This record gives sequence, C-alpha cells and structure tokens, in this order.
Amino acid sequence: MRKLIIIFFVVVSCEQNKEWIYLFDGETTDGWRGYNSEIMPPGWIVEDGVLTFETERRLEKEYKGGRDIIYVKEEFENFELYLEWKISEGGNSGILYHVKEGYDGPFEASPEYQLIDDLMWGEINNSSLENWQKTGADYAMYHAENTDNLIKSAGEWNSSKIIFTPSKVEHWLNGQLIISFVPWSEDWYDRKKSGKWKDYPDYGIYKKGFIALQDHDSSLSFRNIKIKRL
Repeated sequence: MRKLIIIFFVVVSCEQNKEWIYLFDGETTDGWRGYNSEIMPPGWIVEDGVLTFETERRLEKEYKGGRDIIYVKEEFENFELYLEWKISEGGNSGILYHVKEGYDGPFEASPEYQLIDDLMWGEINNSSLENWQKTGADYAMYHAENTDNLIKSAGEWNSSKIIFTPSKVEHWLNGQLIISFVPWSEDWYDRKKSGKWKDYPDYGIYKKGFIALQDHDSSLSFRNIKIKRL
C-alpha cells in the first residue's frame, strides 16, 4: 500500500508541474517589462483582454531601453508555449525564448519564432521573403514550406505553439506542425556557423531564459499567452 501511495504522489506531482502558467492575465502587464529596462516601453497597452502594441502610441514620450518586452517572473528551460496573435498589414514581429539581458537586443543570443504578414509584406516592401523569414520559421535557421495556406490575413487571429526540449524542438502554426529540429546538433551548429548568426557567438548558447515579444515597428496583438514546463 505504501508503495502505491508513493507512486500516486509522484504521478500527481508530475502532472501538477505540467499545468499551464498564464503569462498574461488579460487585464494588466504584470510580469512584463522592456528588455534592459525596468518599465514597459510606450506603445504596449492592454485593452479588451488583449495585449496590444500600437506604433502611434510609442511616439508619445521618450524612453530609454529595449523596445521588445520580456516576461520576468520566471525563466523557462524546457517548455510548451502557446499564444494567439494578429498583426497589421505588412507587419513583422517574433517570439523569442531563452532570453538573457545585456545585449543590444534579444535576437543576438535567443532563438526566434518568426511572426510576419507573409501575404502582404513583399508587396508593401517591394521585395520577397526568404523561407527562413516567413511565419513559423526558426528565424534564419530552420524554415517551413507551404505555410501560405495556413497563415491568416493581417488583422485575423493566428495561433502558435513552441515545444522545446533538448531532444527536439517543434514549431506549430494554427494547429499544424510545421518545423521539427534538434537543438545543438551537428546540423544546428552547421547552420549557425554558415548563416546569419555566424557573427553572433552567443546565439543559442543559453538553455534557460525569459520569454520575449518583439517590437519591430508594427502594430500587433497577443492573447491567451500560456506556458507549461516540460
């Protein structure tokens, strides 16, 4: 009987450790602040249960510090992160993890799940997106193909999920798995050394850190931001 009780306790404890932690309460920016800052950057507001960045509001006052925002109540190592987002026409943003402060920006050391308006960015900017720049990409490292039929138009809600473990990383978009790779593998290091991050020695070195949302001069909104430890 005692053995059964111990097993039950262990199982229950493991399940409790996998409960969702909400990083946004729908009412305040509690737990969030600017990267390399002690306050929230101007432009970020909470309205109708949504965390929104509005470019017009950012110009209201002077501010010193990073314009990306980070959740600082806890650092996360292995996790499942889920959130919903929508972006303005031609907009660009990202979700970063294992974030450490002290750099010019989180991107110098932290992997990014890319968020962008795949459907209109090229037309508005008179250019075209590389696959590694498209929504859901592990930015400048791993890309997904044929996601144009998954992404919603600007102003519509999308859902994204990141599952991170040392044995496998998964990127999901609107309920479908679009990328899977092994972090710190030989292939991972080859991509780092030969691509955009070859001149960023600290890129991807951290195995634990904050969650960040990127201000890339585009209006955007987030809701249902939640995470569970793995």
